[in-house]
Amino acid sequence: MSASQPATSENRAPGAARRSVWTALVPIVVCAGLAVLPAPEGLTPNAWRYFALFVGVILGLILEPVPTPIIAVLGVTLGAALNLVAKTPSDSVKWALSGFSNQVVWLILAAYMFGLGYEKTGLGRRLALSLVKVLGRTTLGLGYAVALSDVVLGPFMPSNTARSGGTIYPIIRNIPEVFGSRPGESARKIGSYIMWTGLATTAVTSSLFMTANAPNVLGLDLVRKATQISVTWREWFFGFLPIGAVLLAAVPLLVYVVYPPEIKISTDAQSWAATELARLGAITKRELTMAGLAVVALVLWIFGGSYLEATTVAFGVVVIMVLTGVITWDDLIGYKQAWSMLLWFGTLVSLADGLKIVGFLDWFATHTAGALHDLPITWVIIGFVAIYYIVHYAFASLTAHATALMPVFLAAALTVKGLPMKQLSLMLCYTSGLSAALTPYASGPSAIFYGSGYLPTRAFWWLGLIFGLIFLAVFLGIGMPYLGWYLG
Repeated sequence: MSASQPATSENRAPGAARRSVWTALVPIVVCAGLAVLPAPEGLTPNAWRYFALFVGVILGLILEPVPTPIIAVLGVTLGAALNLVAKTPSDSVKWALSGFSNQVVWLILAAYMFGLGYEKTGLGRRLALSLVKVLGRTTLGLGYAVALSDVVLGPFMPSNTARSGGTIYPIIRNIPEVFGSRPGESARKIGSYIMWTGLATTAVTSSLFMTANAPNVLGLDLVRKATQISVTWREWFFGFLPIGAVLLAAVPLLVYVVYPPEIKISTDAQSWAATELARLGAITKRELTMAGLAVVALVLWIFGGSYLEATTVAFGVVVIMVLTGVITWDDLIGYKQAWSMLLWFGTLVSLADGLKIVGFLDWFATHTAGALHDLPITWVIIGFVAIYYIVHYAFASLTAHATALMPVFLAAALTVKGLPMKQLSLMLCYTSGLSAALTPYASGPSAIFYGSGYLPTRAFWWLGLIFGLIFLAVFLGIGMPYLGWYLG
C-alpha cells in the first residue's frame, strides 16, 4: 500500500480482528479459570461462580470487544440462565430485571432528556457561549468554572445525579462543540477535559457537604444505629474541609496535567463567542420554557425533597417538556444514547446487587476486616478505609455500597480495642462521595459523563484508577491526622 493510498476496512481487518479475538478471549478465560477453582472456605460454590462471572463482565467492560450494553446484558442473562443468584427460573428473571426498579437508573435517563431539551431549544449553546465569553480565554479557567458550579449547588442538592447529571452536565456538554470538539477524534481538544473535570469535582463536593449526596445521610444513620454516634452537619463539613479544599483547588489543574486538553489558550474565543451570541439574537420562547422548567426542577430538588423524590420531579419535567413542545415524542424515543445507557446501567445494577445476594460481599468484608485486627491502630484505620473504598469497584450504586458494607465494617471495627470509632465512622462515610468516579458505573454522575462519548472506555478506567488513588492518598495523608486532631 503506497503512502498516499487510503487505509480501507479490508486493510485494517486483520489487526482489528486479532484485537477483537483477544479482547473477547481474556474475559472468557479469566471467568472460566476462576469458576473451576474450588470455592474459598465460607463461600458457596454458586457464590464463587457468580463472582467469576462478575469479574468476566468487568473485564469485558474494560476491554470492550463488543458494545458495553451487550456485555452487561450477556452477563445478567448468564447469571439468570444458570440460576446463580436465585433458585428458580422465575426468581432469576426477577433478579435480572431488578436493576430497572432503581430510581437512579431512571433519573439518569431523565437527565439525558434534560440535555436533549437544552440542545433542541438552543439554550445549551447560548449558556455555553456565555460561559466562553466570560471565561473562555483559557481551558483551565473553564475547568474552574465547572468546579465552582458544583460547589455552589452542593450544599443544597442531596442527589448528586440531579445536581451534576441533571443540572450541570446538560449545560457544560455544549461547551466542547463551541470549540469544535466532539465525541471521537476531536474529543481531546477540550471535551474530555471538561467532562472529567465535571465528574471528578462532583466526587469531591459529594463528600464535602453532608447534604450533597444521599448516601452520606444514610451512612450516618447506619453509624448511629451501630455505634450510637451522631454527627452534625457542621462536624461533617469541618471534618472534610481541609481535604475538600485541597482537592477542589487541585482537580481542574490535575486533569489539565494528567489528561491535557489540546486547546489550552484561545485568545479569540471570547470575542468569537460574543459574535455568536449576537447572531443568536433574543432568547426564544422555547428557550425560556426550557429555562423555566430547569429552574422549577432545581427548586424542587433543593426544597421539595420532603414531598417529591428527585426522580419523580425529573420525570414530571420531562413530561411537561414534551407537552410544551420543548422536545417531541419522537425526539425522546429516538435518543439512542439515553436508552442505551438505561439498558447498560440497569443491568449493571442487577449484576452488582447479585454479589450482595449470593453472600460474596459479606464474606469478603468479614474476612478482610477480620485480618486487620492484629495491626497497630493507625494501620487498622488505613486498612478499613482503603478496603471499603476500593471495594466500590463491585458496586453500581453509592447507596447500595453503604447499605451492604457499612454495618459489616462497623461491626468488625467495634471488636478492635482502642479504635477511635467516630473518626473511623466519618472516614468510611466520606468515601461514599470520593468513590463516585472510580468506574463508569460507580454512580449516577459517572454513568452520565461516561455516556457523553468524550471519555473512551479505557481512558475512563485509567482516569478512575489514577484519580481514585490520588483521592485516597490525599484523604488518608491529610484527613486521617487532621480528623484525629479535630475530633480529639
